[in-house]
Amino acid sequence: MATPCKAACKNEGGICSGCFRTMDELSAWRLMEEEERDDKMEQLAGSATTHVCPKCGEAAYCDISAGHDTCWCFELDKRDTSSIEKSDLCLCRKCLSTLPIE
Repeated sequence: MATPCKAACKNEGGICSGCFRTMDELSAWRLMEEEERDDKMEQLAGSATTHVCPKCGEAAYCDISAGHDTCWCFELDKRDTSSIEKSDLCLCRKCLSTLPIE
């Protein structure tokens, strides 16, 4: 089974600091269909993207922008975004995970 795991796992407020999957994604990984895992791995790698992260300029993926009702970031502990410039675009997983938890 393919996995983006980097063996550097640490739960940082709901997101793994190694592979940047949410805790829900991690726990459901073995139950996902192969196509769903492949889609998620493309999102994590930046090859499936909805926009560019306004903080770092790298590829980012928003489930809502992709037509879903919720987004992966809703699963995380709320972050303090007061230190970043306001934007209509959401941050990538890496940038969001570096923000302090409220």
